[in-house]
Amino acid sequence: NADRFHGVWPHWLYGDTGKVKPFSPDDDGGDLVETSFLAAGLLTVRQYLEEENPMESKLITRINELLDSIEWNWYTKNENTLYWHWSPAHNWKMNFAIDGYNECLITYVMAASSKTFSIDTAVYHNGWAQNGNISSKNEAYGLPLILAHNYAEEMGGPLFWAHYSFLGLDPRNLNDRYANYWDLNTNHSKINYSWCKENVKNHAGYGEGAWGLTASYSPKGYAAHKPGKDDLGVISPTAALSSFPYTPIESMEALEQFYSMKDTLLGSYGFYDAYSVNENWYPQRYLAIDQGPVVVMIENYRSGLIWELFMSAPEVKKGLTKLGFSY
Repeated sequence: NADRFHGVWPHWLYGDTGKVKPFSPDDDGGDLVETSFLAAGLLTVRQYLEEENPMESKLITRINELLDSIEWNWYTKNENTLYWHWSPAHNWKMNFAIDGYNECLITYVMAASSKTFSIDTAVYHNGWAQNGNISSKNEAYGLPLILAHNYAEEMGGPLFWAHYSFLGLDPRNLNDRYANYWDLNTNHSKINYSWCKENVKNHAGYGEGAWGLTASYSPKGYAAHKPGKDDLGVISPTAALSSFPYTPIESMEALEQFYSMKDTLLGSYGFYDAYSVNENWYPQRYLAIDQGPVVVMIENYRSGLIWELFMSAPEVKKGLTKLGFSY
């Protein structure tokens, strides 16, 4: 019974009432990207459940009802792109087209995979891929960036871009006309590691075992840490640990380093969200959206379980084929 806007959930909602909690003054309606994360999770859970079990069968039915009621194509405004936000109070005022490359690939995959409100193929190629302009010839540390990272074309964006869309979407054999997504994410992770290892800005506490720049808390509030000017000297454990499938050796070094700092970094729910040796800043705080990928991506590294569940969904297979992916 939570608030939905053409089937799309808000970025935040009040847990006790299900009513929308505005993320910003104009963002008090549907959030298509956050909805795509939720939809991918629901679909993965559905694939784990068994129809033969009466209780699980009821859950499968409820999940299908929720998924089938998301009006993905309505969020195109009848244009060849998806839009992030819509609000009954502010309409399309935010006017935020979802184009790549960033964390939102899963939004287009889920939209193409819908049995009821699927998008046209042109929405993906013209909107997300910007008529081919998503491709990049840039390199960093001798590694091709492959895709043009929004606002981070030289060194790549915050590392959660290699995580959020790929919690269920299996990059190991994923290709389309724009990228090999395993190479894309592996290069992204290694560039992030190499930047921290080189430590151009001479931040205290950086090194082979202490690396990982992504969106997290910082002494200046929430920040999208990444190589370059947005490197504020803040290490976010989720960055290296959620990259285990791509950089197993470097991520294990980070895990061991973080564990050696357990008196300041480790709490009841895992490693805290971020820290800065520069600032002597060790807040005992968590962000669920940073904690979750650590667990999921370590399991994908260990067994591929979440990848296999999500990719087994017939809707996903049809959606990926529709968009021109091989997998």
